Amino acid sequence: MLIAIAYTLMYLLSGVMAVCFLLPRHKPLNRIWLGLSFGLLEEMWLPALCAFFLKFSVEAHIAAAGLLILITFICWLCRDRREAARWDEQENRLTRQLLMVALPLTMLSACLQYTHVMRIDMNGNWHVGQSTYGDLPMHLSFIANLSGKQFPADYPFYPGTRLSYPFLTDSLSSTWYLMGSSLQAATVVPAVLMMALCYGGVMILAREMTAGKKTVVLAALLFFLNGGLGFLYNFDLVGENMTEGLVTQPVGGSGIGERIRYILEEYYKAPTNRPEDMNLRWSNVICDLMVPQRTLLGGWCMVIPCFYLMDAALRGRKVPEDRGGRALGLLAVWGGLLPLIHTHSFLALGLMSVGAMGYDLIHGDPKDIENPRPRGKILLRYLIYGGIAAAIALPQLICFTFSQVQNDASADGFLRFQFNWANNPSGQGMRDMYLWFYIKNIGLPFIALILALFEKNPKHRRIFAMMLPVILAAELIRFQPNEYDNNKLLYLAWLMGCMIVADWFAMIWRKLKGVRGRSALAVLTSVVLFLSAGLTIWRKCVSDYTAFSHYEVEAGEFARNETPAEAVYLTGTQHMNAVMVIGGKTVVLSGPGLWLHWHGIDATEREREVRSFFADPENHADILQKYGVSYIYVSSYERNSYPVDEEALRRNYQVVFDNAAATIYYVPEG
Repeated sequence: MLIAIAYTLMYLLSGVMAVCFLLPRHKPLNRIWLGLSFGLLEEMWLPALCAFFLKFSVEAHIAAAGLLILITFICWLCRDRREAARWDEQENRLTRQLLMVALPLTMLSACLQYTHVMRIDMNGNWHVGQSTYGDLPMHLSFIANLSGKQFPADYPFYPGTRLSYPFLTDSLSSTWYLMGSSLQAATVVPAVLMMALCYGGVMILAREMTAGKKTVVLAALLFFLNGGLGFLYNFDLVGENMTEGLVTQPVGGSGIGERIRYILEEYYKAPTNRPEDMNLRWSNVICDLMVPQRTLLGGWCMVIPCFYLMDAALRGRKVPEDRGGRALGLLAVWGGLLPLIHTHSFLALGLMSVGAMGYDLIHGDPKDIENPRPRGKILLRYLIYGGIAAAIALPQLICFTFSQVQNDASADGFLRFQFNWANNPSGQGMRDMYLWFYIKNIGLPFIALILALFEKNPKHRRIFAMMLPVILAAELIRFQPNEYDNNKLLYLAWLMGCMIVADWFAMIWRKLKGVRGRSALAVLTSVVLFLSAGLTIWRKCVSDYTAFSHYEVEAGEFARNETPAEAVYLTGTQHMNAVMVIGGKTVVLSGPGLWLHWHGIDATEREREVRSFFADPENHADILQKYGVSYIYVSSYERNSYPVDEEALRRNYQVVFDNAAATIYYVPEG
C-alpha cells in the first residue's frame, strides 16, 4: 500500500506544480485544490493510456510516470512568469470554512466508505451498506479485473463485449490494487480523496460565484445536505391513525421514536429516497450518489474544476487572470478528457458552456460595461475551447460511449423523448403535478431559486443561462434505459443553482435585520432545509448488509490466488459473485437482468446457455468450449436458481475447491 500512496502523491505533487506554473495569479487555495484535482486526472488517464500498448501493468505505470514528468516539464515551459498571488485574509477565512465544513464531511465520507465498501467483521464476513449493495459488485469487478488486461478490455461479467462504461475512476483504484493494496483500501482511499476534493471544490467555486463571505458555506451545505420536504411524509400525523392523511399506509408506529426507528431500519424509507410509495427521487448526494456511484464521484471531482476554469477563463473580468489563455487551454484539455471518466459530467459541461456562450454573446461583458469585449472575440474563445475539447473527446465517444448505445438491443433504446424524467416513468403519465414534484423533492431552495430569478442580477441570470440547457435536456430526453440517471445531469445544474439560492438567502437575511424573531426563523428554516438530509445520513451510518459470508470470501480468495489470471469461470447470474468480485476473474455471465440491460447488453441467449449447462453438463459441454471456460463455480445461488446436476459435474470435472458455501470444478480442456 505504501507504494500506491507514494505513486499517487507523485501525481498530486506534479499536478500542483503544473497548475502553479500555468495559473500563478489564481488564489493560493484555488491553485492547491485545482492542482490536486489535475494530478488525480493525470493518474486516471496516463496509466490507462499506456495500457493500450503495455497492458495495465507495472510497466505501463512506469511509462505513465515518464509521461507525467514530460507533461509537468511542458507546463513549466508554458509557465506564466507573473508573480504568484499571495496568501491573504481571504485565504485564512476560506481555510476556516473548509475546516468547519469540508473536513467534517470528509470524515463522514471516510466512515461511510469504510462501512459501505466491504467492511470485514471479526468472523471474516464482508459487509456493505444499503446504497452500495446493488452497484458496488460491478465496480469491484472492474477494479479487480483490469490489472494485467490489454486495453480496451472486455466486461468481466460478459466477455466478448468491450467495456464501454466509463472506467477510469475504477482503473484509478486498479492502480492501487496492482501496487499491493487490499481491494477495500484500493476502493476506499481514492474515493475519500475524491470526495474531499468535491467538498473543497464546491466551496472554492462558491467563493468565486457568490457575493458574500458566509454564502460559501451555505452554498456547499445546500448542495451536499440536500433533502427536500420528504420528512413531512415520515412525520405526518404523529400520534394519529397512520392509515389516513398524506401517509397512506402504516409506517411502523405512531410516535416519533417509532417513525425514526422505521427510517433507520426499513429498506429505503429515508425521506430523500422513497421512489415507490412517495415519489421522492431527489436523493441525498452524499449517501446515494457520491458513496455508491463511483463513476459519478470521479466525474464530479473532475467537472467541478472545469466549472471553475470556465468561470475564470470565459466570464469577463476587468483584470483578467487568464493572460495568454492558459486557463482556457487547461479547460479545453480537461473537459475533453471527461467522457471516459463520466459521460454525464461531460455532457453537462458542454450544455452549460452553450448556455454561458449564448448569454455572453447577447449581453457582452457583464463586468465591464464601459468597454465590453467584442462579440467576435467572445465567440472565438468559446470556439477554441469547444473545438479542442471536442477533438479530444470524440475518439472516446466513438470507440466507447456510442458503442454502448449501439449494443442496446431493447425496443426502448438509449435515447428517447420523455418529459419530466422519473416523475413520468416510461412516459406513461406524471405521478405528481410538475411543480409539486420539485417542491417536495428539493424543498425551500427550489422556491428560493424561482424567486431569485425575479431579481435583476446579471451574475445570477448568467448562471441560470448555464443551467437552462441542462435542465431542458434532462427534462425532455431520456439518455439511457434507467430514467433515474437523468438526475446525474440535473444535480450538476442544481450545483449552479445553489450559488444563486445562497445569495438570495443571504439577501433575505440582511433585509430582516432588526426584525424580532429573525434567529428563530433561521433555526426553523435550517430544520426544513436539512432535516431530511440528516435523517438520511443517519440511516446510512447504521445500514449494514452481509455481502459475502466468510466461506464465500474463502472461495473468492482461492479463485484469485490459486487459479490463473486469465481463467474464465462459469457461474450463476448473481451480482454478489465471489469469483468475480473477490477473485477478480472473468465470468461467462453475471449480474441481474436490469443491470446488464442498462449497459446495453442483451443476455437472454447466454443466460439460457448457462441454465442448460447446469441442468445437463454432459450434453452441453460445448458451451464451455464456446466461452473458453476453465472453471465452474457452484454455490448456494446456483443450487437454488438452477437444477444443477452435481453428480454429472463430479463425474466429468475435477473438484479443486470445496467448502460449506461453494464448490469449484476444474475444466481440463478449458
